Amino acid sequence: MKFRNWATRVTLIFLMLAALILALLIGKARQLPQGAVTSTSDSTIWKQYPQVQVHSFTTKQKQTANLIKTPPTKNHSVGRYATTQVFDKYKPRLEIAAVDPSNYGERYAQDINGLPVNNQPIVVLHETANSAASAVNFFQTPHTDENVQASYHAIIKLDGTVLYLVPPEKRAFGAANSVFEGINGSETVKTNASLPSSVNNFAYHVSLETPPDGYGNNFLQSHSGYTEAQYNSLAWLLAQSQVPEDRITTHKAVDRSSQRVDPRSFDFDKFLQLLNTYRQLSPVYRAQR
Repeated sequence: MKFRNWATRVTLIFLMLAALILALLIGKARQLPQGAVTSTSDSTIWKQYPQVQVHSFTTKQKQTANLIKTPPTKNHSVGRYATTQVFDKYKPRLEIAAVDPSNYGERYAQDINGLPVNNQPIVVLHETANSAASAVNFFQTPHTDENVQASYHAIIKLDGTVLYLVPPEKRAFGAANSVFEGINGSETVKTNASLPSSVNNFAYHVSLETPPDGYGNNFLQSHSGYTEAQYNSLAWLLAQSQVPEDRITTHKAVDRSSQRVDPRSFDFDKFLQLLNTYRQLSPVYRAQR
């Protein structure tokens, strides 16, 4: 082989490799909003959300679950709230289901403009609109269209089963165009140039399974309501969080598309009364009053 031909082939191979590397870099850059940085694993914010409990998982579920799991907590004085003896006695059935990675993402330390975001956590309550199985099937289906990607962190089934979906340190796509009105004003974060800003970056999304009489019609303003088991399991789940009552809200309240009315027929007073039996202010916070 003549030197000129050999040199030409080497040059072509080099150019092809360079083009491949450049394409990979461009693809990676497109995955993150310009100027945004994913939150680091040592961030403590997401630890204020409910963590995954394991008291009744099967061995198979433990092996296949791609979630951070912590043992059940007893009464403690770390943080604003401590769980109670009522919490310790309540043992809902627990399940885990994997969600396709296209339907959730990272929590960001900066917004799309590179500005730091430091919103305190909120909890957003939803309902599934159909069966829990239907919602899980949708979340497990890959979606390339960003406008239809969706997920929750957890679902409370009709029988009170707590179904863990997206890990709390990840950003579930539970509320698209959304704003939380807090005591310090409007809170929302834009992490995608092609989508409206939302509360997803600092929200923990929990959905109640809709009763059968409410299936398939998002325009219904009410239905038969949720079971006692659902209220108790929801209170049990959120008792493990450090999110105060004034930062627990609904999809209807944060939605800015004027299309979401969930959770329909939800008794907030009943839920808060139960929540206050499953957790209480820790001794440190009581002493500061």
